[in-house]
Amino acid sequence: MDLYTETILDHYQYPHHAGALNDATASIIEHNPLCGDVIKLDLKIKNNLIEKIGFVGNGCAISQAAMSMLADYSEGRKITALKKLKPKIMYDLLGVSISPGRIKCALLGFGALQKLIK
Repeated sequence: MDLYTETILDHYQYPHHAGALNDATASIIEHNPLCGDVIKLDLKIKNNLIEKIGFVGNGCAISQAAMSMLADYSEGRKITALKKLKPKIMYDLLGVSISPGRIKCALLGFGALQKLIK
């Protein structure tokens, strides 16, 4: 299966939830020093719920598309539920096999979200 599916390319070219949040209640910057991918993740949290999510990033199609997909998945969900997520959610959202060399790309946003909500 091709790593860059139409869905991944669409999320990369037109990321959902792109842009910083002016009213964020929590923010984090994560980067992958091996390839240079960067994500700044902003959350607006109220009553244990992610009301709004935004991100600004620069990097490969996998890291940026994965963050877009995770943002879609996470907005409107309870923090307590998101804390229980395992990295497998990213592979499910991406819908492709991720090679060992691309795992850090696929999990960059996931790691940022988990650090931010803990």
